[in-house]
Amino acid sequence: MPEFYDDLAPLYHLIHPEWPAHRRVLDVSCGIGTQALGLALQGFEVAGSDLSAAAVERARRESGRCGVDLALSVCDVRQAQGHHGKGFGVVISADNSLPHLLTDQDLLRALEQMRACLAPGGGCIVTIRDYASEQRGRHLVKPYGVRLEDGKRHLLFQVWDFDADGERYDVSFFFVAEDLHTRQVPTRVMRSCYYAISTDRLCALMRAAGFQHVRRIDGAFYQPVLVGTQPG
Repeated sequence: MPEFYDDLAPLYHLIHPEWPAHRRVLDVSCGIGTQALGLALQGFEVAGSDLSAAAVERARRESGRCGVDLALSVCDVRQAQGHHGKGFGVVISADNSLPHLLTDQDLLRALEQMRACLAPGGGCIVTIRDYASEQRGRHLVKPYGVRLEDGKRHLLFQVWDFDADGERYDVSFFFVAEDLHTRQVPTRVMRSCYYAISTDRLCALMRAAGFQHVRRIDGAFYQPVLVGTQPG
């Protein structure tokens, strides 16, 4: 038995020629490497990109600290295929990144680009907030809690302000840092906007982009997971 598989090992890819592609993962909203680093540590060949140059630079530092090799670059997900090429086994976008695109048209373009990066039979994984369960309104506070770091007590929270239709909302992300020695309390706030798209609507856009076997998976991640496959 061992001799059989020893002889087969250098030829095994000829039996399943798609196998190498399915070890290649593309993270089109990698941020500082939250998913990309974990996948690389599991032995996957990972490429990552993000619209934020600062996030990509930190991902590079984190990959060096973790001792993994990531191909990292700055890219808009709506231009993913032209930037990354084809042949990936899996394309991912996690942590509610796609809802930064504020129209169905932009989301559809992004999903089409993600599908174009896949090898035949490859898969797409998207995670977003379950907006159907979120309250609508203004001045909605979303606390993240308190963190202690380097002699400072950090209070993190978001404030959401939905539009009149409840479809989009502005987010103000507050970072309050109390220096426990000097008692100074500098505060920073970062602002952005999101499309509160339902998982049903995003699944429909994935189908419109050409994905097959699209479905929602609950309980596997802290957000709903939407999956689909590239036709083989």
